[in-house]
Amino acid sequence: MTKPRIVVLVSGGGTNLQAIIDAQQTGEIDADIVAVVSNKRQAYGLTRAENANIPTLYFPLLPYKKAGKSREQYDADLAAKVAEYEPDLIVLAGWMHILSPSFLTPFRNQVINLHPALPGAFDGINAIERTFAAYQAGEVTHGGCMVHIAIPEVDAGPVIIQEEIPIHTDDTLETFATRLHAVEHRLIVTAVKKMLAQL
Repeated sequence: MTKPRIVVLVSGGGTNLQAIIDAQQTGEIDADIVAVVSNKRQAYGLTRAENANIPTLYFPLLPYKKAGKSREQYDADLAAKVAEYEPDLIVLAGWMHILSPSFLTPFRNQVINLHPALPGAFDGINAIERTFAAYQAGEVTHGGCMVHIAIPEVDAGPVIIQEEIPIHTDDTLETFATRLHAVEHRLIVTAVKKMLAQL
């Protein structure tokens, strides 16, 4: 029996990708990571993939912008590229690009996204910084992170798993972020396992 196939999309350092790779190598995740895709050439996530002998694809948006092509055209072409890997699950692990229906529709309920805030709390970019600033302003007492099914609305979609993360009185942004990232690494693995169990 062939194992489920996972494609991971990254834009940066790839620490959450590394958590998935580590879990796959220990057998905690019983699947094959068949490709890692990045829209940034310098993304260290690509290096992590190469170190684990996982095929990589660099697929930038800039040439589309220069050619006057739409974001939807980019997303459609990206979907076609990803489809070649025949994925059962697509994981957005620090993918800094809002995907339109041109990408999401062909992979309905197969794309999951990690977001470092709780549902409806701090959608969009810089969620960790915005959470901490809100704490300092007395507006929130905690942060959190979640993994959800990706839909066209940013950081919305059915939640697979979420966890509150307390903010301590002696926290700096750095200490809070470090603690949050550790939870992210755990939740992304749990979410992948939950999704694979439904296949």
